[in-house]
Amino acid sequence: MIRILVAEDERPISDLIRLNLTKAGYHCTCVYDGLAAADILEEGNFDLILLDVMMPGLNGFELMEYIRPLKIPVIFLTAKSSLKDRMTGLTSGAEDYITKPFEIVELLARINIVLRRYHKTEQLLVMNDITVDVENQTVTQNGKEVELTPKELELLIFLMRNRNITLFREKIYEEIWGTEYSVESRTLDLHIQRLRKKLNLENSLKTIFKVGYRLEDTNEISL
Repeated sequence: MIRILVAEDERPISDLIRLNLTKAGYHCTCVYDGLAAADILEEGNFDLILLDVMMPGLNGFELMEYIRPLKIPVIFLTAKSSLKDRMTGLTSGAEDYITKPFEIVELLARINIVLRRYHKTEQLLVMNDITVDVENQTVTQNGKEVELTPKELELLIFLMRNRNITLFREKIYEEIWGTEYSVESRTLDLHIQRLRKKLNLENSLKTIFKVGYRLEDTNEISL
């Protein structure tokens, strides 16, 4: 499981991030100041760090001096939105710089991009009775292989990596087809229908009216 460290001193924001990362299938550890982040980095390995800039103890920019030799990718989360601050963050070695407030869907998308860049995305996705081997591009359900088209497989992987998260239609189109969403297009709806039929997802692949879709993992522990 991908392990993410969240160093964020505002507990409501930290709790919201933890809730959504956990639902998306990540293992999430939260700390609330820079010194605690430095301490926990000595104890365990992480695949990604979400790092607030303005924290007590050590701020995010100072902590980057400690993180950089560890070669762990960092995404800054901050209310400091000036060009100077963004340049400081990116030139310090961070992979991305997200200003508050932000949408959780955008954060998850940015996380996926950075993890793919570092080849840290999980290659085996499991939800209920469905297993996707990303590397070998195969899908099995109850041990039996299910044939999917390349786009159906790509869509399923995207849904499983963002399970329990409502995904906007526009975001799905951009991620899977690389094009902007058109209200006249039925492409996404047809692919969703085929996934539901092929994998018996009628009860878990939900349509969110006028918004998009959500793949619900009924075995996830509610927080």
